[in-house]
Amino acid sequence: MRDQAETLRLKMMKWQGELGRAIAVVSGKGGVGKSNFTMNFATTLAQKGKRVAIVDMDIGMGNINILIGKNASYSLKDYLEGNNTLDEVIFDGPYGLKYISGGSGMTGVLDWSQNMFDRLIYAFEELQKNYDYILFDMGAGATNWSLDLLASIDEIIVISTAEPTSITDAYSMMKYIHVRDPDKQIYILCNRAFSKEEGIETNERLKLTMKKFLDKDVLILGSLPEDPVVRKAVREQVPFSLAYPDALISKTLQLIVVRFMDHRAEEIHAHDQTSKKFLTKLRSIFSKGRD
Repeated sequence: MRDQAETLRLKMMKWQGELGRAIAVVSGKGGVGKSNFTMNFATTLAQKGKRVAIVDMDIGMGNINILIGKNASYSLKDYLEGNNTLDEVIFDGPYGLKYISGGSGMTGVLDWSQNMFDRLIYAFEELQKNYDYILFDMGAGATNWSLDLLASIDEIIVISTAEPTSITDAYSMMKYIHVRDPDKQIYILCNRAFSKEEGIETNERLKLTMKKFLDKDVLILGSLPEDPVVRKAVREQVPFSLAYPDALISKTLQLIVVRFMDHRAEEIHAHDQTSKKFLTKLRSIFSKGRD
């Protein structure tokens, strides 16, 4: 009898439609507003009529559902362990976006098995068939398996702040990713900038450092200002882009999303096979299993 992974494998081989974009949102350290950015970025995409899914990859310590006041009954961990189907761990968010919770209250380190990797890979395949954008909200910092996953994802958005430690950690994260895949498309964004000039300076510093030491060109998405409505929205458990659409940060995010979408349209036209590479790389990386 074929298991779920084999069934999905056969379905994917027959799939002839377009595949969604796989995007990882990362940071070198915690506390830079990565998850909040991911939720509001995804919500803004959904407002524009895009089919969007968020996968909280901070397994056991996820907070995506908390940002929108939702109580996810099941998490990615439940799916990976075979306790629930994929449909059972996908929940509704604002404007029709979907999310998979990473779960909270982890009591121990997840003991990865080959079956878990199979389920992870084919869950991603199903998501790519059904959504225009799949955003992976990665845990802060780097582990061997998360870097392997990042090596397979189409494009990376790196979140930093203007703090020197945050800039250093963001550079380190990009360096780790670059070593595994020198051709990776990387975007940078400065969050919580106290002025427009501070945001520009932070992004330019990271861009120039990547070019100087790694000969790597990265794209600047822009910067988001420090704005008191963010904390208010977090307390209210509503994305700031919905609760305060006229706030400076919400209007700025709208411009950033449009810039991202416009760039992706150009890239998709030039490289229409990029999404298929994501799945190919995933299979290659995880086919050997992990200890």
